[in-house]
Formats: sequence, C-alpha cells, structure tokens
Amino acid sequence: MFTLRVDAETVSRTRLSPSPASESVAWLKLVAGSGRHAVFGDPGPLARASLAHPDVALLAELLPRGGDGYTPDLLTPQPGAGTGPRELLDEQLARIEATAQDDLEFQILDGTRAHWSRPLPTAIRRIAESGRMQHRLAAGLARFWRDALSEGWPELRSIIDQDIAHRAQTLVGHGVGRVLATLHPDIGWTGDAITFDARWEGEIDVAGRDLVLAPSVLGWPGAVIQVDVPGQVVLYYPAHRVGAGRDRKPATIARVVGVARAALLADLETARSTAELATRIGYTPGTVSYHLSALHRAGLVSKVRDGRFVLYQRTSEAGVLTEG
Repeated sequence: MFTLRVDAETVSRTRLSPSPASESVAWLKLVAGSGRHAVFGDPGPLARASLAHPDVALLAELLPRGGDGYTPDLLTPQPGAGTGPRELLDEQLARIEATAQDDLEFQILDGTRAHWSRPLPTAIRRIAESGRMQHRLAAGLARFWRDALSEGWPELRSIIDQDIAHRAQTLVGHGVGRVLATLHPDIGWTGDAITFDARWEGEIDVAGRDLVLAPSVLGWPGAVIQVDVPGQVVLYYPAHRVGAGRDRKPATIARVVGVARAALLADLETARSTAELATRIGYTPGTVSYHLSALHRAGLVSKVRDGRFVLYQRTSEAGVLTEG
C-alpha cells in the first residue's frame, strides 16, 4: 500500500485535467509491445510506422516490458493550465526538455535498475548521461503524437471531457473525498490521505502541493500514481464509461484515426479509384493511397481491380461506423 498524506491546501488545489503526454505514452507502450487495447484494439499502421523514427524509438526503449511496471515520470509531466490540445501538449513537452540532468539520471538510470527485470541498454545509458536525452524525448513524444494521435484527439478529448463533467457533478454534490474514493478500486480516501493499492510500500507527504486527477482513455483500465518529479503529483485513472456503449467499437478510435480517413470512408459508399478520391477530397494521391492501405488492413475498405484501376469501397462494418 502506498499512501499520500494531504492537507486542506492540497485538497483545495486538486484539479482535473487531460494529459496528452500520458495518452501518447500509453498508446506507444502498446505499439512497442505489439499489444492491443482492451477496448480500442490494434493501434494501427500509422502508430507502428512512427516507431521507425529514432527519437520515438528512444522513447519506446524507456517504457516497461513484460511484468515491469515502472515508467519514468518525466515522460508524462503533470498537465499545466493550458486548455487546447496543443497548449497542454506544448507545456508538457517543455517540461520534459527542462528536466534537470540529475532528475533524469535518477529516474532513467536508478529507477530502471531498481524496478526493471532487464538492464537498460548501454546505448540508452550513454544518451542519458550525455545531456541530450531531454530534447530527444520531447521530440520523440511530439513526433508520435503527430503521427498517431493528433487527428484522433478530438474524440479522445470528448470522452475525457465527459468524465471530467461526471466528476464535477460528484464534486458539487458530495465533495472532493467522494471523487477521490470513486476514481478506481485501487485508490482510496481516508479523510487525510489517498491510498493506492500498489506492489510496494511507502508514504509521502504532499501537503501544499497541486494534485492533478487525469482521466485516461488509452491507459484504461489501469490506475497510476506519479510522484517522482519534485512538486508534481498526478493520479491517472480510467475515464468513466470507457468500454461501454459505442466505445466498444474498436474502429471508433484505433482503426479510424482522424479527419482524412473519415472523409475517405464517407466518400466510399461508391467504389472509387485513388486518383478519383484525391481529386474529390483534395489530398495528394500518395496520401490517399497511404490512408486507403491502412483502412484496408483494418477491414474497413475492400478493393477490386477493374482493368487498369484498383477500386476501393467501404465495407459493411465501415458503413455502420459512418452512419453512427
């Protein structure tokens, strides 16, 4: 059991916020481990292709594998006060770049040695000691966000905002204690402390600090406590009702990420060629071909050859999603 001792000031400074960095890291963890999300399924080809970038690959090397549970907190900085997706993410990227070298080495070198069953690769250790890792990690997170999540963020943000509205109603009707006590079965509230059912024992006094409660969609259904970065306390918990209703359709986020693919599916009630789609939608043929390839792998479009042309058309599953 891990315990956070709080005071009235901590309670008064408790706030709810999305965390684009945390969602990105959760998604990247699945990609790096060839995993699938319990609700949203396969992260998809765009996310996997992003791993080829050296800064994204470096970031992935710092994520736990197998039964290891430790993720360096500096990768998911406490969300700031920004309201837009880029404002929130830019604040978090700036915090990563501003990480003190001593703090980085403590988390990357000492933290992984204490909590991982595998050694940190020598090449990664050298980068950590060089003073260049902060910049590369921020660049890698920005690149993965752009490649894999930026276009789909509005839908993710909608789910997160619904959770925040739900918690706000609880706060108004029952107070902060009820909110804390209902975040996750592993998180408890005693009146002067937050308890976290963890594999390790410990206690830390967070009196006078900000406490951020960050609903997670892509980290669902787990809960994570973050206290290693000085002055930053974050509780990540599963967003309300993820896995219920329409969110059970994996294609909602994982298979169809972003405006481009949605536009293609909407226009594929009739079979069309790549060149025709490019003209109608306003993307280059190469971009259309790339997205069609991903949609075909996801089973959302079919393709048949008609003379010199390959014609694409949305499948019945995609039709259901488009109508929805």
